Amino acid sequence: MVKCLPQNVFEIRRDWAVLSAYERFEAFVALVLTLLIAGVILVALWRLSYGVVDTLVLRSLNPLEHGVFQAVFGQVLTVLIALEFNHTLQYVVSRERGIIQAKIVILIGVLALVRKIIVTDLSVEAPEALAAEAALVLALGITYWLMRERDDRLRLSPRARRGAGAQEGSA
Repeated sequence: MVKCLPQNVFEIRRDWAVLSAYERFEAFVALVLTLLIAGVILVALWRLSYGVVDTLVLRSLNPLEHGVFQAVFGQVLTVLIALEFNHTLQYVVSRERGIIQAKIVILIGVLALVRKIIVTDLSVEAPEALAAEAALVLALGITYWLMRERDDRLRLSPRARRGAGAQEGSA
């Protein structure tokens, strides 16, 4: 018999008595982290809104000016990175996936590096630092590509399709 895991907070609460101690701990930690990250997102969104209104409306600065663009776009990416991180925690709360999703973590790392590159003043940055950032983005991109290729091969292999068909027939 296949154990059916709870899919949302209400089901977790309903099934609390049958969850193992570790499943309870994992659900609790994921829920607390979700709430904390939601607070960070709200504060970052407030600061972004305030900064955009202050910079673009009150000071009448040109959004196409390089420095203004860097500041605003860097703040937008910060909010997006936090949202993506919070979204990954929802998988844990809903018990759809385990706590570590390597592909998603790699994508969040790429987003963070891209944000850093966008807000960096390239004229004052040391060439070695730029080369290191480029190497990191390349390494993360290759890693993500390799993981995606592996998942695609597993999903499309005849053996995997036969296993999926057998599982569907037994359900």
